[in-house]
Formats: sequence, C-alpha cells, structure tokens
Amino acid sequence: MSGTSLDGIDVALVDLSDGQVNLVGTYYQAYEQTLKDTLLALHQPANNELHLAQVTGNCLAQLYAGAVTSLLHKYGVQPDQIRAVGCHGQTIRHRPENGYTVQLGNAALLAELTGITVVSDFRSRDIAAGGQGAPLVPAFHDKVLRHSDIHRVIVNIGGISNLTDLWPGGLASGFDCGPGNLLMDGWCIRHLGKPYDAQGKWATTGQVLPALLDLMLKEPFFALPPPKSSGRDLFNTQWLQAKLQGDERAEDVQATLLELTCRTIAQAIQQYCVGAEEIYLCGGGAHNQALQNRLVELQPGCVVRTTQSLGIDSDFLEAIAFAWLAQQTLQGKPANLPAVTGAKHPCVLGAIYPA
Repeated sequence: MSGTSLDGIDVALVDLSDGQVNLVGTYYQAYEQTLKDTLLALHQPANNELHLAQVTGNCLAQLYAGAVTSLLHKYGVQPDQIRAVGCHGQTIRHRPENGYTVQLGNAALLAELTGITVVSDFRSRDIAAGGQGAPLVPAFHDKVLRHSDIHRVIVNIGGISNLTDLWPGGLASGFDCGPGNLLMDGWCIRHLGKPYDAQGKWATTGQVLPALLDLMLKEPFFALPPPKSSGRDLFNTQWLQAKLQGDERAEDVQATLLELTCRTIAQAIQQYCVGAEEIYLCGGGAHNQALQNRLVELQPGCVVRTTQSLGIDSDFLEAIAFAWLAQQTLQGKPANLPAVTGAKHPCVLGAIYPA
C-alpha cells in the first residue's frame, strides 16, 4: 500500500490459508523526495503528463518489487510460497464523478520483476458499476474488527480520513470524511522542513483561527451525504492557500488544520454513526497524540483507541487489507460494499497479472 500521504510503501506478509487473517511480517520503504515531487505534480494537468505518468509507474513497480523482495528476504520466504501480491498502486487522480480513477504502478512489470501473480486496479470495477471506488477497506474492517454487541467506528487517518461504521446487527457503512494528514503534512514541510508534525506538538503551540476554520468547513464536500470519496484532486495546497489572508502565524494555521481534521471526523460520526461506543484509529494519524486527544474531547462518552489495542497493526492495516482483497479477487468473490461506495451491485474487484 502507498497512499495519499505519499510517505512510502507499506508491505505486509499475510497468511490467509486457514480462513483467518494472520500477519506474518511487515516492511516499510520510504519514498525519496524527488519521487514525492513528481507524484504531487502528476495530480495536476501538465505538459507531457501521459509520458511522465507511465515512466513514473515503471519506477513505482521497481520500488514495489524491491520492497516485496526485501520483505521476503527479511522473513526467509521464497517467491514461490506467495500466492499473490495485492498492489493498490499510487493514486494520482480520483474522479469518480467523471467515471475514472488512476493508480500508477505497472502491475505487469511488478509481476515480471517478482515472479509472483499481482492483483491490482481494485477501484475501477466499482466505479464502472456506478460507485465511488472508495473507500474499499471497510469490507475488511467488517471482517476483522466487527463486534457482535458493541457499536464500533474505525477511522483511518491517512492523507484523507475515512470511517467505517460497524453497527451490531446492521450492514457496514463508510465514506471519506475529508482531509486527514495531507494538509497538515504539506504545511509542516513548507514551514518546518519536516515531513509531518510528530505527535501534533507543533499544532499545540498554535491557536485555532475561528474564521479560517469556518471558511474551510463551508467546503461543499463536507455537506454531501454518503457515499462520497475525495483526495488531492480537491484538498491540496491550492485549496488551502485560497482561504488564507497571508498574515496568519504558521503554527495557528497548523492548529486550525488539525481542528479541521478532528471536527470533520467527529461531525461525520455524530451524524452517520449515532450511538457509537468505541472509535479505533489507524493510519499515520493514529500516531498524532494531539489529534487523538481532540477526538476524545469531541466524542465524550466514546472510547478512543488505536486498532493496535484490537491486535491489528495500525500502520499496516491497509496493506493487510489489500492482501485480503487480492484473495477475494482470486477466489472470484465480491469485495466492495455498495452501501459504502454507492455501486449498483457487489463486484469482484481487481485485475490479475499471472506470474
């Protein structure tokens, strides 16, 4: 998995042979800054972007292959012991309203380099069936994190935040809430030269700017009913810059961005997950203690923890999920949740590139 945060590649080695989800091992490989810059540029129209996208897709396939090889070496596993690689690819455009989504990664090259069957392009079939193509992980949340009696909400805070509502006795639902870390990370890079605000400590030195927060909360996306999904196509540096006066203290903007993330998550839970008892966080935002503390304040009476407390690594949950999604594809089983994505019907997701 390499997500909207553009930080790097998460690889999970998962044993699904007994019908359970057993995490064997993990590996992380960071992106170099030049690749991050290229991927950010590809989110916007530019000269010769088709060529650049294909070349970058090849580069990603080589990095993915290297990460897979490193993981297997780390745990003493041979490629012929692996049934498949589930590869989400790197999203550079997500436009379900126009009927498409684009993830780079050249799965054919990845299969060639690793000698392992690759399953990729998980989102397109759901979009073809009228869905958003995202989020897809709620189906996995439903399988491994549901409780028969307790109303749980799983909140993934990557570049974008999304939630899964696991109401006992009911169908799972979910949707994208809005920006997770991407605006905060971008602001942190710009002003501190650091990739993220560790523990949210910088944000705690600032004050929330009410006028700026109100202006950001007026974004029409937040008022849309589910199903809905988003990404850097909407929430990006230009989106933020258009709302600034220019004389704000940098730490105050960071505090306001953290409040935006927390407020939109909390509002989504209060509106669409009525009666939630437990909230579990995963993704990079699960490490942001200031963010977690604020969610506790905004959700009084709710338990707020990370998925680590349920035995699921909060950093690698999405990578684990795409192993499971790949298995669903190979078994010819639907893996989307129409209640989440808005697709007309359940679909078998993904394209298969045999070893």
